Amino acid sequence: MKEISDKEIGRWLNEAKTVVILGCSDRPERTSYQIARYLQKLGFRIIPVNPNIDHSLGEKSYDSVLNLPKDIDIDIIDIFRNKKYTNEMMEEIIKWSGQREKKPLVWTQLGVSTDSARKRAAEHQIPYVENRCIMVEYRKLVPRE
Repeated sequence: MKEISDKEIGRWLNEAKTVVILGCSDRPERTSYQIARYLQKLGFRIIPVNPNIDHSLGEKSYDSVLNLPKDIDIDIIDIFRNKKYTNEMMEEIIKWSGQREKKPLVWTQLGVSTDSARKRAAEHQIPYVENRCIMVEYRKLVPRE
């Protein structure tokens, strides 16, 4: 699968409505919380996935991608966990997305991507953005009025 261009990323970010944050914290001082809050203020529905919390930003947290409700249309899955978990997260995303028509964009924050996760995403035709901050890219690529 070819690398996604800035134009395509901008289109994904502009059209997306729901973003899953893998590793979303419920602590305001954490970067994952701050970026999730930023996206929420822009109008995105944020769905936290973190087995260590019950809620974040007023939303129920799920312990795994595999336990997300089937009736939610998810546009982007943002991996915000330590790089040592990225391959495991990608395997869960592959399993989860195999039950859906529409593949979400998988986004890996700075320093989180792995070669293996990128290759697995390509094997399953899952669009993949690596080593970029979703907040920075939104500010840069989505036109504002």
